[in-house]
Amino acid sequence: MDKIKILWVDDEVDLLKPYVLFLEAKDYEVLMSNNGAEALDIVRTENLDIVFLDEQMPGLSGLETLTEIKKLAPMLPVVMITKNEEENIMEEAIGSKISDYLIKPVNPNQILPCLKRNLEGKRLVNEKATQSYQQEFREISMNLSAKLSFLEWEKLYKKLTRWTIELSKTEDSGIFEILQNQKDEANTLFAKYVENNYLDFLKGNVNEGLTMSHTVLRQHFLPLLSNDKPTFLILIDNLRYDHWKTLQPLIEEYFRVVSDRLYMSILPSVTQYARNSLFAGLLPSEIEKKYPNLWINEDEDDHKNQYESDLFGEFIQRHGKKMRFTFNKIFNQSFGKKMVESIPQMMDSKLNVLIYNFVDMLSHASTDVNLVREMTEGEEGYRGLVLSWFEHSMLFEFIKQLAEKNVNVVITTDHGSVRVKDPVRIKAERDTSLNLRYKTGRKLDYDPDQVFLIKKPEDGYLPKLNVSSSYIFCRGNDFFVYPNNFAHYANYYKNTMQHGGISIEEMLIPIIILQNK
Repeated sequence: MDKIKILWVDDEVDLLKPYVLFLEAKDYEVLMSNNGAEALDIVRTENLDIVFLDEQMPGLSGLETLTEIKKLAPMLPVVMITKNEEENIMEEAIGSKISDYLIKPVNPNQILPCLKRNLEGKRLVNEKATQSYQQEFREISMNLSAKLSFLEWEKLYKKLTRWTIELSKTEDSGIFEILQNQKDEANTLFAKYVENNYLDFLKGNVNEGLTMSHTVLRQHFLPLLSNDKPTFLILIDNLRYDHWKTLQPLIEEYFRVVSDRLYMSILPSVTQYARNSLFAGLLPSEIEKKYPNLWINEDEDDHKNQYESDLFGEFIQRHGKKMRFTFNKIFNQSFGKKMVESIPQMMDSKLNVLIYNFVDMLSHASTDVNLVREMTEGEEGYRGLVLSWFEHSMLFEFIKQLAEKNVNVVITTDHGSVRVKDPVRIKAERDTSLNLRYKTGRKLDYDPDQVFLIKKPEDGYLPKLNVSSSYIFCRGNDFFVYPNNFAHYANYYKNTMQHGGISIEEMLIPIIILQNK
């Protein structure tokens, strides 16, 4: 194994000889430099593990050298060594992303803990996470063997999400495989839970703290309108709970999270059904019956969500909230920039709705665009792209500017998505819906053991396209494939992100309430 290589930069290198001998005795390799310019040359040419950098040097100062090091090697840990504990100096150093700092005169016994923190910290954190999950594995398994209520499913999924994010950083593939198997088991049991209870959920016959697409705004959003603050509802299409937890640290720099809840998407867990239901506060067949001009069926060519603003207006009026509101859908950065510029005007409206479609577009691109498909092949890569988009998006800029106002902010979504793996054969007529996770139409031919069937659409509060229509849904990681050229399409769609069926990732989705700090 190669020795750990340290660069120590200090204009008084002669005084560092005892430290060098001490570190070499501990089997470290130490390179020395007495000025910033030479240090930068060494950073360019050597494969370094860490840099000790004197803050006060003639010529290129320590802070200036630090800035240049971070340009050359952003991930290289830098420990600032300083005589000066003034707050502004340390703030500037920390803002420039130092990993640690030591105060002169440095005691040799301070150096080893510093090296351990910065070089072995990641490994130790990973080991701690692995050990902690192993300890909790049995508890999760016991929970899965019990008959869970909705609130218990919510708690369990949050726990699985936390471990998914923490263990995604570990190099222990074995422990991550155990977690994945546990998530697969959870999805199998969640599908049974949904199938046994879903129709009763829709009828309101089961009361276990459940919120669904058609009730989520009434339960969690309308109460906010009773105060005098302007309220902003931000819907990010296809935002899974693990995506939210990835974005949360950025948002918490500007807002306090006062509520972090999950609600259940209706079936099919797709935009046409779930989002229309959310904004209307009604189930799909209820929308079709009450507002026939505002509902577009599967077999019609028009855009399926073009009347969301009208449905939302009807919803707030039905609940006695007659007020002016804005309603905007953002598909690109330029329109997002217009929204940021429009914040002063929006403050004159009691209610503002913004819909961002990027994550849903990313999900579809992960199937159709080879480069995106490669970048999202793993869940961590998928979360990373969502995070990268958000960091550089006008939505984040919008949220940062809202933080300076006295407002209510709610972030939610309409459905999630799941990575599909296992093809399920189906035969159907030409007018059958195209989605890979659910099908509706006549004369559907399938293995009944492999799907969840709603034989009578009216039982699921779903539109009935014709007399013999039914709806079937995939569970877990399954997806529908027709017999024609089965092997090709099974291979093509395997490992892509899809939605519309029954899985925890698609159906248990976040609604977040933020408060100004």
